[in-house]
Amino acid sequence: MWELVKAGGWPMLPLLLLGVLALAIVLERFWSLRRNEVLPPGLGEEVRNWAARGKLDASHIASLRANSPLGALLAAALEARNRPREQIRERIEDTGRHLVHRMGRFLNALGTIASAGPLLGLLGTVVGMIQMFLGILDHGVGDVNQLAGGIGKALVCTATGMIVAIPALMFHRYFRGRIDGYVIEMEQEASALLDSLDGRPAVMAAAKGVAAQKPAATAKA
Repeated sequence: MWELVKAGGWPMLPLLLLGVLALAIVLERFWSLRRNEVLPPGLGEEVRNWAARGKLDASHIASLRANSPLGALLAAALEARNRPREQIRERIEDTGRHLVHRMGRFLNALGTIASAGPLLGLLGTVVGMIQMFLGILDHGVGDVNQLAGGIGKALVCTATGMIVAIPALMFHRYFRGRIDGYVIEMEQEASALLDSLDGRPAVMAAAKGVAAQKPAATAKA
């Protein structure tokens, strides 16, 4: 293994560093994007029960925001619960954009590694081929077997770049898909909470009061 690393030359060093960085990002994202950490089971139903019972003090909302990304989204809706539904939805969408950005942390770096790995490997191969042909220019072809071995060693960088890039690309797409799935489920929970807020007795009473005032105003006219 060490002989192959030496054969690849100096471009092997950044390739190995990119490989280690990609592995660290993948492990960190697996840990941070666990389902229980993003969408704690039963949290949406618990928050809807809070809303139905009217137990929505500041401490509950603050603890909910720090609970998880889903909790932060539902807390944003609860903070704007006394506003019209469209304004609550705008608050949810704004908070959702921030949460998607936070869940996608380091994924741009992973995508960059997937793109840069093959290019850096190709650069190493080209540099190795140039050095080999310069040697042929100075000393002649010599042994054909030795020439073939030199070409094989020059291609080590290309192979290493592919080994780094292919898993990085696969995990980048995988994490993007997982985040998209989480976003859809979070939107469903937020919509269910909005429906629950619309069905609260206080909200319904206010709506009936507005409806009762309209006929009275019409009769006066």
